[in-house]
Amino acid sequence: MLKIFKEEVLFYLEMEGKNKIVVFQDKKIRRIWHNEEWFFSIIDVVEVLTDSPTPRQYWGKVKDRDFIALELSPIWVQLKLESSDSKRYATDCANTENMFRIVQSIPSKKAEPFKQWLAKVGYERIQEIENPELAQDRAKGYYKLKGYSKEWVDKRLRGIAVRQTLTEEWNERGVEEKREYGILTNEISKAIFGVSIKDHKKIKGLNPKFKNQNLRDHMTDLELIFNMLGEASTTEIAKKKDAQGFVENKFAAKEGGKIAGNARKQLEQKTEEEVVSGENYLHLTDKKIKKLK
Repeated sequence: MLKIFKEEVLFYLEMEGKNKIVVFQDKKIRRIWHNEEWFFSIIDVVEVLTDSPTPRQYWGKVKDRDFIALELSPIWVQLKLESSDSKRYATDCANTENMFRIVQSIPSKKAEPFKQWLAKVGYERIQEIENPELAQDRAKGYYKLKGYSKEWVDKRLRGIAVRQTLTEEWNERGVEEKREYGILTNEISKAIFGVSIKDHKKIKGLNPKFKNQNLRDHMTDLELIFNMLGEASTTEIAKKKDAQGFVENKFAAKEGGKIAGNARKQLEQKTEEEVVSGENYLHLTDKKIKKLK
């Protein structure tokens, strides 16, 4: 039970968005949302099942051996996934159904528990599509377990929804995922808070080497509110201007962030206190990780 709980917590520690990492027995498996379903990295699955130091070569041998017998050729596709060097490479991927077939061709004691886990992951996603509130409930439970207040959790989840709306808008307007998303997000942040995301993390004492230290998970209530205002404003401006491509959406990002930035400055003048704070929630993260070990 503890193992399952740990895996679910690690899942929510990963970055937001439709490209995610899931965890099986302490090992990460990359996946990507493609054609309205999850596709999993076959190389990662092979590594999990075999503990092979060279999973790519192992998978190559499986393909050579089973190409005809199992008719594997039509059941995987190459999709770009992020590698350890933060670059994206074409990687053999399969959806849940076809991954079951591939697992069948790999002798492993972990095959059965892995298939049960894979079925659970796929089933939960189907549930969330039919009832989006389930995904929100899982995230809410995760943050509450860590010790965040109900008020903070409500704002954080609302911020996630605002962020998803913005990235969906960017996707429809020809913005390239990952690199350009990051640049535009940083432009919004600078306009809102007067500092870049990197400098904001420094102010909060976050370690840039730890990808799980999501800046938003360490924002105060006010920081979350202004961040939402900036991203929501960016979405509306992009729609109104019908911004297309990176350059036009960069302008919308600056303008949207500026709206929230002006509101922040007005509040700071009235309260004589800065909104950007060194306050963080590292004590909650550290405490939860220690309990899971």
